[in-house]
Amino acid sequence: MKAVGICGSDVHYYKHMRLADFIVKEPMVIGHECAGVVEEIGNEVTHLAVGDNVALEPGVSCAHCSHCKEGRYNLCDEMKFFATPPIHGSLANFVVHPASLCFKLPENVSLEEGAMCEPLSVGVHACRRAGAGPHTKVLVMGSGPIGLVTLMAAKAFGSPRVVVVDVDENRLKMAQELGAHEVVCVSTRIEDVEKEVLEIQQKMAADVDITFDCAGLEKTMRTALKATRSGGEVCLVGMGHVEMKVPLTAAAAREVDILGVFRYRNTYQLCIDMISSGRINVKPLITHRFGFSQEDVVKAFNVSAMGGSAIKVMFNI
Repeated sequence: MKAVGICGSDVHYYKHMRLADFIVKEPMVIGHECAGVVEEIGNEVTHLAVGDNVALEPGVSCAHCSHCKEGRYNLCDEMKFFATPPIHGSLANFVVHPASLCFKLPENVSLEEGAMCEPLSVGVHACRRAGAGPHTKVLVMGSGPIGLVTLMAAKAFGSPRVVVVDVDENRLKMAQELGAHEVVCVSTRIEDVEKEVLEIQQKMAADVDITFDCAGLEKTMRTALKATRSGGEVCLVGMGHVEMKVPLTAAAAREVDILGVFRYRNTYQLCIDMISSGRINVKPLITHRFGFSQEDVVKAFNVSAMGGSAIKVMFNI
């Protein structure tokens, strides 16, 4: 391993020893956004060589269930995913991984950029699920790391106008720097949804075709369902709240479709190609870097947990 990024799920395990129904019951290595250098290969591996730089797709599916056979392997019930208990993650000096999930990086893509293919994959998969393209105006709720990569993916897919919403002015500045056409700073109060929807629609200056909720909170989903045009789509990417009360009947009466997103599938080569070609630049997202000492690991997780100016914290191993 040479580059490993910290994800919000890593911080959650670090602080709470659980995430939703996944509970850390014994010591576990965390980390799943990663890239490294091939040290050794099996005797039947032909597409990689010792010394190759590779990005690692972190989920190993069973390849036999109906989901896998249909190509939707991200839904596999037997998925073994880095740093999802009890599977060890990749914040380590070495990992053993299937060659089919190791993607060779071209010379103009760094190991850090290779590690960023993991979060970028979430945005790319969301855009594919929702059919983002030159014909769709896009609203992104949340400008954390996943909201920002979704913004970048939507623009790379050709969306002509993208508006980003958040409660944090600093994050919205970053969204503007990364190409958001407009940003809207909102409150955390559900009572403000109606007036904020009006502001969002004014900033969009057109119908909202697709909304990506990258926070997954009750308020963000309420806003998404109300702001999206009749016949449009709301794509729930974030998982902030397990349960929420939302105006579902009103949205259904306007035929607003709600799509779920879980991780990603068949995205890594596309992400590498987008980065290599310059269509997406993930470098600005990497705001902090640390080494791999005990002291650095503690500092890095504390910086990531505090949020603030930290977007993507990266270990250089």
